[in-house]
Amino acid sequence: MKNFKLTIICLFVCVFATANVSKAERDALVSIYHATQGAEWNTSWDLQKPVSSWYGVTVKDNKVVGLNLQMNNLQGELPQEIGNLVSLQELNLGFNKLEGNLPESLFNLRALRTLKLFMNSFNGSIPEAVGQLTNLEVLELFSNNLTGEIPSTIGSLKNLKKLILGSNFLTGSIPTQISELVQLEELSLIDNKLEGQIPSEIGSLVNLKELILTSNNLSGYLPYELANLKELRTVMLGDNNLTNSDVASLIEQDPTDILTKFQFASESAIATD
Repeated sequence: MKNFKLTIICLFVCVFATANVSKAERDALVSIYHATQGAEWNTSWDLQKPVSSWYGVTVKDNKVVGLNLQMNNLQGELPQEIGNLVSLQELNLGFNKLEGNLPESLFNLRALRTLKLFMNSFNGSIPEAVGQLTNLEVLELFSNNLTGEIPSTIGSLKNLKKLILGSNFLTGSIPTQISELVQLEELSLIDNKLEGQIPSEIGSLVNLKELILTSNNLSGYLPYELANLKELRTVMLGDNNLTNSDVASLIEQDPTDILTKFQFASESAIATD
């Protein structure tokens, strides 16, 4: 009987331990809950229960490593306390009603691999501090109200595979530092107010499969270096002010391959010639 009681106590302690997180992390989640009208979420949290049981929260080794509250009716501004989730690897708050500036503390989450804040109403600029998220593989900020230029520090995200910043109000030129994203597979800057030429440095993105720059104010020639992108499968450049002079030259280099890749580029360029 004594051994049985010890076993029960041991099991209880083990279960409790695996469900526990630090006070700082729990308080950060509670701050997010209250700041975004948690009582009105589609799926709410019972704050009396262990954190590991809360909807959308992933706990591993007593640390919060994931927070996925996509399409859960979050409203308001994200609190600075979000920066206390220091072990967070995935943050997905897409398809909500969040607003305000991106909190500075967000960019202290150095363990982040996935950051998805799309389809909200965030405003202000993308901070230069985004370059601190060097483990990031996915960055999706499309369909917000973000303004200003794409920071050159974006080039520090060496592990990035998806960069989706479309449907904002971003201005300026495409930073040449984007060429440093050598792992990048998808680049979408559609429906912004970007100007200038497509930088030739994009030709360094040898793993790129999708290049979507439609609906901006881009001008000038297509860089020859685009022909270096052997993995490219989708190119969308329409509704810009590009000329078609270089499209023919690109096609002549490899008519069996480049023609397929650049057919949309050619059509859009001819339309504005």
